Amino acid sequence: MSVAFSKEDSAETASETLLPDRPISLHPNLVTEAGLKALEFQFQQAREAYETAQKIEDVNERRRQAATPLRDARYFAARVRTAQVIPNPTSTDTVAFGSTVTFRRDDGRVQKYHIVGEDEADPKAGSISFVSPVARLLMGKAVGDIVGTSGQELEIISIS
Repeated sequence: MSVAFSKEDSAETASETLLPDRPISLHPNLVTEAGLKALEFQFQQAREAYETAQKIEDVNERRRQAATPLRDARYFAARVRTAQVIPNPTSTDTVAFGSTVTFRRDDGRVQKYHIVGEDEADPKAGSISFVSPVARLLMGKAVGDIVGTSGQELEIISIS
């Protein structure tokens, strides 16, 4: 019988389904309480997707369907394990991890961002990572302070 008609998996097929790990940041894994819950939820989703893929009978299809959830489960397991929950700031005197900052740009635009962990950052939804260039400029500053970035100035309007 030709190997083309057998269901035996080949080294080539196996190597196609091994995905490289998602890169993990070298920065400390600081998270808000909501961020930790989100990481745990994503880890659970990846595990469920992997378990679902394991029920596929065809070994090659099972490997293909399981590759991404397995990689994601490894990533989220590491992120949950290394998460350092940072409590909400007790003061609004200066910008800190967990603060929501409103600032005005040179062009008059007013923007508002919540400073959070890397995995929970979503600028379109109003949150930025504490390691982002803007957040790093704002950290430790107070209302009325002006900070510069790439030829622009940002004036802090409020901190909550």
